[in-house]
Amino acid sequence: MAKIILTHEVSGLGAAGDVVEVKSGYARNYLVPQGLAVTWSRGGERQIEQIRAGRAARELASLEEAQALKASLADATVRLEVKAGGEGRLFGSVRGPQVADAVAEQGLGTIDGRKVEFPTAIKAVGTHEATVRLRDDIVATIALEVVAAK
Repeated sequence: MAKIILTHEVSGLGAAGDVVEVKSGYARNYLVPQGLAVTWSRGGERQIEQIRAGRAARELASLEEAQALKASLADATVRLEVKAGGEGRLFGSVRGPQVADAVAEQGLGTIDGRKVEFPTAIKAVGTHEATVRLRDDIVATIALEVVAAK
Protein backbone atom coordinates (compact mmCIF):
# COMPACT_ATOMS: atom_id res chain seq x y z
CA MET A 1 0.00 0.00 0.00
CA ALA A 2 1.15 3.51 -0.82
CA LYS A 3 0.15 6.73 0.92
CA ILE A 4 -0.55 9.54 -1.55
CA ILE A 5 -1.90 13.09 -1.64
CA LEU A 6 -4.58 13.68 -4.28
CA THR A 7 -4.03 16.81 -6.36
CA HIS A 8 -7.30 16.43 -8.30
CA GLU A 9 -10.66 14.83 -7.55
CA VAL A 10 -10.74 11.11 -8.36
CA SER A 11 -14.16 9.43 -8.41
CA GLY A 12 -14.50 6.79 -5.75
CA LEU A 13 -11.23 7.77 -4.10
CA GLY A 14 -11.40 11.34 -2.81
CA ALA A 15 -11.06 15.04 -3.49
CA ALA A 16 -8.02 17.24 -3.97
CA GLY A 17 -6.01 17.54 -0.77
CA ASP A 18 -7.09 14.20 0.67
CA VAL A 19 -4.45 11.78 1.93
CA VAL A 20 -5.41 8.23 0.95
CA GLU A 21 -3.83 4.79 0.83
CA VAL A 22 -4.02 2.90 -2.45
CA LYS A 23 -2.22 -0.09 -3.89
CA SER A 24 1.31 0.87 -4.82
CA GLY A 25 0.91 -0.16 -8.46
CA TYR A 26 -2.18 2.02 -8.88
CA ALA A 27 -0.31 5.00 -7.46
CA ARG A 28 2.94 4.36 -9.32
CA ASN A 29 1.46 3.46 -12.71
CA TYR A 30 -1.64 5.63 -12.95
CA LEU A 31 -2.28 8.33 -10.35
CA VAL A 32 1.19 9.90 -10.16
CA PRO A 33 1.99 9.81 -13.93
CA GLN A 34 -1.42 11.31 -14.76
CA GLY A 35 -0.78 14.16 -12.32
CA LEU A 36 -3.75 13.19 -10.15
CA ALA A 37 -1.62 12.58 -7.04
CA VAL A 38 1.81 12.96 -5.48
CA THR A 39 3.51 10.63 -3.04
CA TRP A 40 3.03 11.52 0.59
CA SER A 41 5.91 12.95 2.59
CA ARG A 42 6.29 14.89 5.82
CA GLY A 43 6.96 18.04 3.80
CA GLY A 44 3.74 17.42 1.89
CA GLU A 45 1.64 18.81 4.75
CA ARG A 46 2.21 22.35 3.45
CA GLN A 47 1.25 21.16 -0.02
CA ILE A 48 -1.98 19.69 1.38
CA GLU A 49 -2.95 23.08 2.81
CA GLN A 50 -2.25 24.80 -0.54
CA ILE A 51 -4.33 22.22 -2.42
CA ARG A 52 -7.23 22.57 0.02
CA ALA A 53 -7.08 26.37 -0.16
CA GLY A 54 -7.21 26.22 -3.97
CA ARG A 55 -10.11 23.76 -3.85
CA ALA A 56 -12.03 26.00 -1.44
CA ALA A 57 -11.52 28.99 -3.75
CA ARG A 58 -12.89 27.03 -6.72
CA GLU A 59 -15.91 25.63 -4.90
CA LEU A 60 -19.09 27.59 -4.98
CA ALA A 61 -19.23 29.82 -1.94
CA SER A 62 -22.66 29.08 -0.61
CA LEU A 63 -25.05 26.19 -0.54
CA GLU A 64 -27.83 28.39 -1.94
CA GLU A 65 -25.80 29.29 -5.04
CA ALA A 66 -25.09 25.62 -5.70
CA GLN A 67 -28.74 24.65 -5.33
CA ALA A 68 -29.83 27.48 -7.65
CA LEU A 69 -27.25 26.40 -10.24
CA LYS A 70 -28.42 22.79 -9.94
CA ALA A 71 -32.03 23.88 -10.57
CA SER A 72 -31.07 25.96 -13.62
CA LEU A 73 -29.06 23.07 -15.09
CA ALA A 74 -31.89 20.59 -14.49
CA ASP A 75 -34.39 22.78 -16.38
CA ALA A 76 -32.21 23.44 -19.43
CA THR A 77 -30.74 21.47 -22.29
CA VAL A 78 -27.17 22.42 -23.13
CA ARG A 79 -26.43 22.50 -26.86
CA LEU A 80 -22.94 21.52 -27.99
CA GLU A 81 -21.69 21.97 -31.55
CA VAL A 82 -18.80 19.62 -32.31
CA LYS A 83 -17.05 18.36 -35.42
CA ALA A 84 -18.68 15.19 -36.69
CA GLY A 85 -18.27 12.83 -39.60
CA GLY A 86 -20.79 11.49 -42.09
CA GLU A 87 -22.86 9.16 -39.89
CA GLY A 88 -22.96 11.42 -36.84
CA ARG A 89 -19.78 10.06 -35.29
CA LEU A 90 -17.63 12.66 -33.58
CA PHE A 91 -13.96 13.30 -34.24
CA GLY A 92 -12.88 12.45 -30.69
CA SER A 93 -15.33 12.73 -27.80
CA VAL A 94 -17.00 15.42 -25.73
CA ARG A 95 -14.85 16.58 -22.80
CA GLY A 96 -15.74 18.29 -19.52
CA PRO A 97 -14.29 21.71 -20.40
CA GLN A 98 -16.40 21.78 -23.58
CA VAL A 99 -19.53 21.26 -21.48
CA ALA A 100 -18.43 23.95 -19.01
CA ASP A 101 -17.86 26.43 -21.87
CA ALA A 102 -21.28 25.64 -23.40
CA VAL A 103 -23.01 26.12 -20.04
CA ALA A 104 -21.32 29.51 -19.61
CA GLU A 105 -22.10 30.58 -23.21
CA GLN A 106 -25.79 29.81 -22.71
CA GLY A 107 -25.87 31.90 -19.53
CA LEU A 108 -26.72 29.04 -17.18
CA GLY A 109 -23.85 29.67 -14.78
CA THR A 110 -20.23 28.72 -14.24
CA ILE A 111 -19.12 25.15 -13.59
CA ASP A 112 -15.71 23.53 -13.28
CA GLY A 113 -14.99 21.44 -16.39
CA ARG A 114 -12.81 19.07 -14.36
CA LYS A 115 -15.82 18.02 -12.28
CA VAL A 116 -18.00 17.00 -15.25
CA GLU A 117 -18.42 13.23 -15.53
CA PHE A 118 -19.96 11.14 -18.29
CA PRO A 119 -21.57 7.72 -17.66
CA THR A 120 -20.25 6.65 -21.08
CA ALA A 121 -18.03 8.50 -23.53
CA ILE A 122 -20.00 10.73 -25.90
CA LYS A 123 -18.80 9.87 -29.40
CA ALA A 124 -21.92 10.51 -31.50
CA VAL A 125 -24.45 13.28 -32.07
CA GLY A 126 -27.74 13.05 -30.20
CA THR A 127 -29.03 13.59 -26.69
CA HIS A 128 -26.85 12.56 -23.76
CA GLU A 129 -26.50 13.17 -20.02
CA ALA A 130 -23.60 14.25 -17.85
CA THR A 131 -23.22 14.95 -14.17
CA VAL A 132 -21.29 17.72 -12.47
CA ARG A 133 -20.25 17.86 -8.82
CA LEU A 134 -20.99 21.41 -7.70
CA ARG A 135 -20.03 20.76 -4.07
CA ASP A 136 -19.16 17.65 -2.11
CA ASP A 137 -22.84 17.12 -1.35
CA ILE A 138 -24.54 18.48 -4.52
CA VAL A 139 -24.46 16.73 -7.90
CA ALA A 140 -26.38 18.17 -10.89
CA THR A 141 -27.46 16.34 -14.02
CA ILE A 142 -27.01 18.11 -17.33
CA ALA A 143 -29.01 17.24 -20.45
CA LEU A 144 -26.76 17.59 -23.51
CA GLU A 145 -27.81 17.97 -27.12
CA VAL A 146 -24.77 17.21 -29.25
CA VAL A 147 -25.07 18.45 -32.85
CA ALA A 148 -22.68 18.49 -35.77
CA ALA A 149 -20.92 21.81 -36.37
CA LYS A 150 -21.55 23.40 -39.75
